[in-house]
Amino acid sequence: MESLVKKRVQVVDLDGYRPNVGIILSNDQGRVFWARRVGQEAWQFPQGGIRPPETPEDALFRELREETGLAPEHVEIVGATNRWLRYRLPRRMIRRRQSPRCIGQKQVWFLLRLVGAEEAVRLDLSERPEFDRWCWVDYWYPLGQVVFFKRGVYEQALTELAPLLSADAHPTGRQRDG
Repeated sequence: MESLVKKRVQVVDLDGYRPNVGIILSNDQGRVFWARRVGQEAWQFPQGGIRPPETPEDALFRELREETGLAPEHVEIVGATNRWLRYRLPRRMIRRRQSPRCIGQKQVWFLLRLVGAEEAVRLDLSERPEFDRWCWVDYWYPLGQVVFFKRGVYEQALTELAPLLSADAHPTGRQRDG
């Protein structure tokens, strides 16, 4: 975890992927934070781009604060994915005139545990809030709910990080290793 999490990154890599962090925030019951994008019926985990000269861990704490109102003292890092997980954007979402062209995101996913009070969650601390509602859901629930083009990366992240929470069997029926 150390080398990837502390490494500085480019805005868009040579393959066209923008570096990003994904955040799976869990509570004491192993349920996860699930948030609705402002004005939409689109729900997702918090996530956001890594700005130079940030490391993934720097971006994690900035995004956590901006999107949930939580500070480092409210959470503990349980783990992170061992590699970048990638997803491609649908063609209609790719900005053709942008240079360098971004075709998708590569993400380091962090699993966090809330150690502070739930009342510390504030969706209105940034100038332009990302979310307007949130709730706790079962660990595997997001797989059936997230937008189609992020589904694969969600499955990879949840599957890799599940053993750290002792999350139950994978929803496809496969038992987790360990």
